Amino acid sequence: TSAMLETFQPEGFDVFAGSEPFLLATLRAGGAGCISATANINPAAINGLYETYKNDDADQQQAQLDVVRDQYKNYVMIAALKATIAHQRNDPEWMRVRPPLTEVSDEQTSTLMKDLIDVGYSPPTVSH
Repeated sequence: TSAMLETFQPEGFDVFAGSEPFLLATLRAGGAGCISATANINPAAINGLYETYKNDDADQQQAQLDVVRDQYKNYVMIAALKATIAHQRNDPEWMRVRPPLTEVSDEQTSTLMKDLIDVGYSPPTVSH
């Protein structure tokens, strides 16, 4: 990301990090933000850091983003994100994935949701 910023930012290109663990460093280096799969389940916190990255609590915000993201490291990301949304919406249709992916089991979903709550994750408000 640093090399991309150095090379392309002077030419007027916006540079985005590939996931939120790099958001704060990217913003501090002049980047435009991040593009991340977990923005689908943690949009307010990611946007919160984007909006306030110059504040004194930015490092703590980044640390909390990292803790939430880390909960997905033992799962196939897309299947686990879909399981999270399915749980939040109480809509099992969200569990469906296309091959070669497989759905996260009910047990894995329960563990993931417990772990997310334990680290202070607050799901977004979802309207049906």
